[in-house]
Amino acid sequence: MGILQILIVLAVVVLLVKPLGTYVYHVFSNEPNRTDRIFGAFERFIYRLIGLKDRSGMTWRKYALTLLLTNIVLVAFGYAILRLQKFMPLNPNGMDNMEQTLTFNTIISFITNTNLQDYSGETGLSYFSQMAVIMMMMFTSAATGFSVAIAFVRGITGKGQTIGNFFEDFVKAHTRIFIPSAVLVTLLLVALQVPQTLHPTLTVTTLEGTTQHIAIGPVAALESIKHLGTNGGGFFGANSAHPFENPSPLTNVIEILSMWLLPASLPYTYGLFAKNRKQGWVVFSAMMTLFLVFLTTVYWAELRGNPALSAMGIDASQGSMEGKEVRFGIPQSALFTAVTTAATTGSVNNMHDTLTPLGGLVPLAEMMLNVVFGGKGVGLVNMLMYAILGVFLCGLMVGRTPEFLGRKIEPREMKLVAVAILIHPLIILAPTAIAFLTDLGQGSITNPGPHGISQVLYQYTSSAANNGSGFEGLADNTPYWNITTGIVMLLGRYISMIAMLAVAGSLVRKQLVAETIGTFRTDNTLFYAILIGTVLIIGALTFLPAIVLGPIAEQLKLG
Repeated sequence: MGILQILIVLAVVVLLVKPLGTYVYHVFSNEPNRTDRIFGAFERFIYRLIGLKDRSGMTWRKYALTLLLTNIVLVAFGYAILRLQKFMPLNPNGMDNMEQTLTFNTIISFITNTNLQDYSGETGLSYFSQMAVIMMMMFTSAATGFSVAIAFVRGITGKGQTIGNFFEDFVKAHTRIFIPSAVLVTLLLVALQVPQTLHPTLTVTTLEGTTQHIAIGPVAALESIKHLGTNGGGFFGANSAHPFENPSPLTNVIEILSMWLLPASLPYTYGLFAKNRKQGWVVFSAMMTLFLVFLTTVYWAELRGNPALSAMGIDASQGSMEGKEVRFGIPQSALFTAVTTAATTGSVNNMHDTLTPLGGLVPLAEMMLNVVFGGKGVGLVNMLMYAILGVFLCGLMVGRTPEFLGRKIEPREMKLVAVAILIHPLIILAPTAIAFLTDLGQGSITNPGPHGISQVLYQYTSSAANNGSGFEGLADNTPYWNITTGIVMLLGRYISMIAMLAVAGSLVRKQLVAETIGTFRTDNTLFYAILIGTVLIIGALTFLPAIVLGPIAEQLKLG
């Protein structure tokens, strides 16, 4: 039954990739289509409201600068609200202002689409903060990432001098994708008993006669955009393991599909932009192959259980249920774990700190590679970056100038790709090493040995990949962790974004090269294998030593 549940979800995703990818293409192709009649009037009103008279295309520099300035304004707005929270409306539970370094971490976390939470939502934020800051940034950060992905695809598939207009992409991402889908998912979740209210915390009398306080609030609205935008921050500290956020196996499947469908459809959208659907299917197939390997690993590891418990004579026939909800069991817990880190969502329906060593290796490795579907556009952009690298390496081996989609790949593009590839392991491994060398870093580690290494490594990997999930055994709500992870989140988000926009800006200006008999094709089985091989080789060269010290060493200790 567990395997059947997983297969049904996989089948739904594969069946919806083409129609959803086609819809996204029509939204951002800037060609007249039927969606204009539905959303056009509302969008024109927004353009007039924000004073956007010129919607002509931007160069990559202008696109990147506009993106950064928009995000800076949102950061300032959100920071002010959290620091003045107790004076704001919709605060029936009397929440105090958020501490300064925690505010810095929280704002950076949500503007970068990471949603790493060093606070517990039900005790740290008012309803106004949840809606005006957290949910607002869940929409805007997802729309920002989506816009960058579309601009990058335009750059490598189009021709001219521009890659699109950021404000137009940003507005369309909201009006035609995230807001309509969020309303639909919110209504579904409310119908399935997820709370949506502005009433204060409930005070009830238990069967034992004691008093219990039960936190409630606008949960369903946050849950919808949290997963649709691959954000991950929970209304409650327990995230989607909490019965109010995720009460049943059906809501669990809805949340899995919400965070997976849009990232899974983007490769097909890319194929439509490239006028070659095979290109999209090759990228999708490479992503799905890697995903199935990771999913199989975590499912097998958790189903097998902890050999140390079996050696003690404890019945582990049901697998490793530590940290998991009985209503989901191992199948839906393993699937959620694989999807949430593949899609860089960070939402959790089980505690990753309690996964078996090999089970914990799966979300860690998915975030290190950061190409297995990825968040809103991240996975596609990163996979195409590896595609460019793969073409370059193949060109070197056969003695030809490398070409990708009819454009020559030259030193400028490869330098930018190298920056994007190398910054990711650098901002993970360097802070991890520093944490072990300082008392401030070591003081938060709650487990000795390899598991403690995994805790720290996971925290910085999650921050760099803008995922947000964590090995929650780490005591991370300290100024040291708030500041260092905040810096890593900023670098992980914007350096790679700017580098890849620069690549798109460089390629879009190049003349197309005629295809010949010697052209290396990128829409066949051979390139599918090269793409997977490039990802795995680069990933192993950069992260394997750290993984050996953490989850692999822990697994070996279990015998």
